[in-house]
Amino acid sequence: MELQDYWRAVRNHWIGVLLLIVGTCAAGALFTALQTPVYAANAAGFVGTGSSDNAALGSVTDQLAKSRATSYIAVAKSRATAQTVIDELGLHTTPSALVSHITVSQPVDTVYLNIVAESASPKEAQQLADAWVAALAVQVQAIESPAGPPSDGTPRIVPQESAALPGSPASPRPERNLAIAFVLGCLLALGYAVLRSTLDRRLRSADDVESHFGIPVVASIPTAPTLRHEPGAAATLALHDTDEAGSAAAEAFRKLRTNLMFMDVDNPPRSLVITSPRPGDGKSTVAANIAAALESTGQPVILIDADLRRPTVAASFAVDGAVGLTNVLTGQVSVEDALQTPAGFTSLRVLAAGAIPPNPSELLGSRAMRTLVEKLAQDHIVVLDAPPLLPVTDAALLSTATDGVMLVISSGATVDAELETCLGSITTVNGRVLGVVLNRVSARHDRAGSYAYYGYRRDRTPQSAEPVAEPGA
Repeated sequence: MELQDYWRAVRNHWIGVLLLIVGTCAAGALFTALQTPVYAANAAGFVGTGSSDNAALGSVTDQLAKSRATSYIAVAKSRATAQTVIDELGLHTTPSALVSHITVSQPVDTVYLNIVAESASPKEAQQLADAWVAALAVQVQAIESPAGPPSDGTPRIVPQESAALPGSPASPRPERNLAIAFVLGCLLALGYAVLRSTLDRRLRSADDVESHFGIPVVASIPTAPTLRHEPGAAATLALHDTDEAGSAAAEAFRKLRTNLMFMDVDNPPRSLVITSPRPGDGKSTVAANIAAALESTGQPVILIDADLRRPTVAASFAVDGAVGLTNVLTGQVSVEDALQTPAGFTSLRVLAAGAIPPNPSELLGSRAMRTLVEKLAQDHIVVLDAPPLLPVTDAALLSTATDGVMLVISSGATVDAELETCLGSITTVNGRVLGVVLNRVSARHDRAGSYAYYGYRRDRTPQSAEPVAEPGA
């Protein structure tokens, strides 16, 4: 994986990533809060051999003291020394347990011994360190001069520095613990995001579609309140909206219109099927907006409601849905009588679904349907709103009667297997896939960024030459 793949994984699963990091830091804080404070006091002593006026003898005794200091570390950690301290301070513990609270070290090439004593109380830690140095001196004298006081040249422990009263605990260390928890949380969150991305088969961006299937994404439609409407209610077209979100969606449909016009310059598609893998992907909304975008250039456009199972076009454009495609295909009315011009349009006409038949697939796959599309496409651009591909085969049948299919998928909802099945259904009948429309794309998944980058605003007039920063950049 490249760096951008890791970033995309974190961005796609940012909620889980954030929860893991916060949870790990909270666990680190809780762990720190539950720990008993431990104070550490440091006392020191050195190994002496008495004074001497003889320089040569002094050098020998200094080397002797250094070698003895190394050996005295073991004496300092002995149970005998610990027992002496217990007797001195009147502690209620065992020598082995007490030794575990003591650390003894010798700085390199010195005769010093540092004693670090740990305790839950600052005063007890101070007393324990000082008592330990004194007890070590007793044990060394018992070893080096068992018969009496040490003579000159005999190694002994001389207390050098008394322990200071600790002002703050040596552990726990909140800053260190939280830093470790944060780093651990980041690593866990990154692993979680990468694992989720590896197992997540949802198509979120144009790159996902193009890299997996090699099919162009002709447009990415951003999420916009304009494009939402209740079933059966008239659709609000993005080109007629004036708010910023609607402007971005309108520009996306204009881009889709341009891509359609230049898809094949010598033979641009005159009839196209708009379908999707499942209901709810927004194919009817996309079909209505494509038709409106094409009509805005002055081209004559016909929008056909070919979803004879759940027709929506008549309600979306507020036209009569009683007479439509089924009536034309069965010869009950002529196509000219069935076509209707919605309010507010001059070059767009709508052919509603008409009465819902018992055999939609037979009607849509009939020769009459093919003839109708070919006739209308001579003088119009024909857009067919077809049923979803996964539940029924209607859209695949229509693909053979048109110049191609535009597949509408939902960003972050459609999985790769669904799109693969749809492509296979169209390929099986020798249909042509013109491209994919990625619908409901959030700002962080839109690789093209906001249209504000190019200077578009509500009035769509160019802004100054200085670009506006893209969201998320």
